[in-house]
Amino acid sequence: MRQRKINILTVGSRGDVEPYVALGVGLQQAGYAVTLATEAGFEGLVREHGLAFAPLRAEFIRLAQSSEGKAALAGKNPFGLMQRIKPMLRNILDDAWAASQQAEAIIYHPKALAGYHLAEKLQVPGFLTMMLPAYSPTRIFSNPALGGQNYGDWVNWFTYTLFLRGATLPYRSLINGWRKERLGLPPFRDDTILRGKPVPKIYAYSQHVVPNPPDWDASTFVSGYWFLPSSPSWQPSAALEAFLAEGPPPVYVGFGSMASQDAARTTKLVLEAAAQAGQRVMLASGWGGLGTADLPATAFALEAAPHAWLFPRCAAVVHHGGAGTTGAGLRAGKPAVICPFFGDQPFWGQRIFELGVGPWPVPQKKLTVDRLARAIDAAVSDQAMRQRAEALGAKIRAEDGVARAIEFMRTSL
Repeated sequence: MRQRKINILTVGSRGDVEPYVALGVGLQQAGYAVTLATEAGFEGLVREHGLAFAPLRAEFIRLAQSSEGKAALAGKNPFGLMQRIKPMLRNILDDAWAASQQAEAIIYHPKALAGYHLAEKLQVPGFLTMMLPAYSPTRIFSNPALGGQNYGDWVNWFTYTLFLRGATLPYRSLINGWRKERLGLPPFRDDTILRGKPVPKIYAYSQHVVPNPPDWDASTFVSGYWFLPSSPSWQPSAALEAFLAEGPPPVYVGFGSMASQDAARTTKLVLEAAAQAGQRVMLASGWGGLGTADLPATAFALEAAPHAWLFPRCAAVVHHGGAGTTGAGLRAGKPAVICPFFGDQPFWGQRIFELGVGPWPVPQKKLTVDRLARAIDAAVSDQAMRQRAEALGAKIRAEDGVARAIEFMRTSL
């Protein structure tokens, strides 16, 4: 029996790629032929899990590690970064088209830009997929990509209009030029409507974390998280195993793809806060640059480890509030301390607090030794909070987000 060809498009950090690898594995096990197109640096991850790979020239990691990228991620001069990104976006569009011409369905993260337009050109199903509900207007909360606070019915709804119109505004002329030149299509007006119907939107998080608003329509589906099992070939280093065995579970601290402009200062602050809270600490480097030489015996610098393996061995998880890290920490049943930079991170921090599985978030701009120490102490010492985190983790572990997403897609495939 011929396998139907599905292309998955995503770009960004590992947190933007790993869930799609998990989805691709599930689709392949369900009988589809899957190609995942993303940055070349993730080719090993994709192929290791048995998926076909296509490269996209999306050098976000290199750009994020540059001085200009670090300034933009810290909220400074984002417009300068936009100008640097434009040539990269044209490359992504061209590469996505080259990779997808035989596709019979397109699954895409909006950051990959091309997905909607390829589905239109190829006349195949298209599925918009994310780990936050940014493309489904509601009156219950404002757009999570803009922070997700509750400003009241009409203001909340308007933030989605603002986001949906503004998300591609800086690049609309570039996209329309590419549509005309490469796809032979006229300028697009609304990339949430495909062939006269709303684009199906699948959000990869748990309804136990964000319940479905009652004013969503049937085009929106929340599947549950897409977790990728740890690679059987991965093994912890002897040093990591020794550190974990030497004392009580440590507190994990990592700020993921949020590159720090002053890594030494941030590392010093974290170490002092952990000492003040009386906790051992594990510093994850990521793009954020935490972890240096000459750490005290109560600290460990971690280059990389699967969250599914690591987080159950920690007392609490301190991070920036990325959707993927948030989901991994909750799945492990651990309280979280969110230190958001911008975007959807404050939204996840607020949800953690409202669910009672973490203290009130500590924004990066207000991060001090005392504030972080108090938050860590609450996450480790509050037994009611720990019990709520364990209960929520059990609910999330009982879900199969990949299987539910595939079940939803089958109605259109």
